[in-house]
Amino acid sequence: MKVLVINSGSSSIKYKLFRMPGKKYIAKGTIEHIGEKGSAVCDHYAGLKMILGKINSVDVVGHRVVHGAEKFKEPVLIDNQVVRKIRQCCSIAPLHNPANLAGILACKKLLPGTKQVAVFDTAFHQTLPPHAYIYGLPYRYYKRFGIRKYGFHGTSHEYVAHEASRILKKPLKHLKIITCHLGNGCSITAVDRGRSIDTSMGFTPLEGLVMGTRCGDIDPALVTYIMQKDKLDICGIEDMLNKASGLKGISGISNDMRALCAKERSGNKRAALAADIFVYRVKKYIGAYIAVMGKVDAVVFTAGIGQNQQEIRQEICRGIFDALKKKPRLLVIPTDEELMIAHSAFKLMNGR
Repeated sequence: MKVLVINSGSSSIKYKLFRMPGKKYIAKGTIEHIGEKGSAVCDHYAGLKMILGKINSVDVVGHRVVHGAEKFKEPVLIDNQVVRKIRQCCSIAPLHNPANLAGILACKKLLPGTKQVAVFDTAFHQTLPPHAYIYGLPYRYYKRFGIRKYGFHGTSHEYVAHEASRILKKPLKHLKIITCHLGNGCSITAVDRGRSIDTSMGFTPLEGLVMGTRCGDIDPALVTYIMQKDKLDICGIEDMLNKASGLKGISGISNDMRALCAKERSGNKRAALAADIFVYRVKKYIGAYIAVMGKVDAVVFTAGIGQNQQEIRQEICRGIFDALKKKPRLLVIPTDEELMIAHSAFKLMNGR
C-alpha cells in the first residue's frame, strides 16, 4: 500500500511517500512560498497538483492536522462530517487548521475516491486526566468554549516513546518515559505506560517551555500590563508573545540555539542567559514529571536541539537525576512524524 503523507502549512506543503507495511520511504519533498507574491504556486491545490505529478499512484493519503480539540482521540477516515469538525477547530488553531484543511480539500478534488486519513497532533494527549488539563479558571469556560490544556507534538511524542520501548526491549505498557521534543517549538510529555498523562504545551502551543520565538510560561497578568505600557492591541501582543519572545527575544540575536551557543562561547552574556533559561525550564519540567510519575525509566531527546546539541542535553541532565536510586536511560531518538502518520493511516485502513 502506498501512503502519501501531507503536512500542509499556511504557505508550504511537505510530503513523504511510503510503501507500507514495510515502512519503505519512496519519495519526499517540500513546496514553499505558496500564495506569496511572485510565487508560481498560487494555492494549495496548485501545490498538490505539482506533487501528484511526480508520483505514479497513491492508495491512501495521511494528513497531519494540528488541532482536534476533544472531537478526535485517534486517527480517523476523513468524510464530510470530519471536515466540518476540523473546520470548527479552526477558531482555536487559526494558524494551522485552515492550512491543514486546505490540503485535505485539495486532495479531495485531485484524488477523487482515494481514502484520506487525519492524524491529529492533539490526539495522543487526550489521555490526560482532568486534574492535568483543567485550568484554574471558572469551569464554565471549559464547558462553553472548550478552554483546557490540549498539548501538541503528539505524533512526535508517541513515535519516540514507541522507539524507546523498542530500544529498551521492554513493552511500552511497563515503562515510564519523559519525551522532550526540543526544536524551534518545544514540548515535554510524561508518558506513563504508553499514555500521555501531562504535557507542557496547553490550549495553544504558547504554554510551557521557552522556545525559539515563543515565551512559554509567564504570569498572565503581564499580558494586559504590557499591552497598556507598550500600547499594543490584541494582534500586537499575540505577535510579540509568539514571534518576538523566547530565545530570540531574550538574546536579541537569534531563535537558533546553534547561533546562541556560538555567541556564548565568544562571551555574549545575553546569548548565555537565553541558553541558561532554556535549560532551566526544561529541567523544571523533567523534575515535575518525575514527581508526577514517581520514577522514570528513560528520558528521550528529539527534534533539532534535542537531537543535535549535545552540550544543551548535558546541561539539562547535569545533576538532575542524582537523588534517584535508579537513574533513567538517556536516549537520543530522531523523530519521524511522517512515518507515524503513515503507520496510523495504514493501520486504520488495514483494520477496515
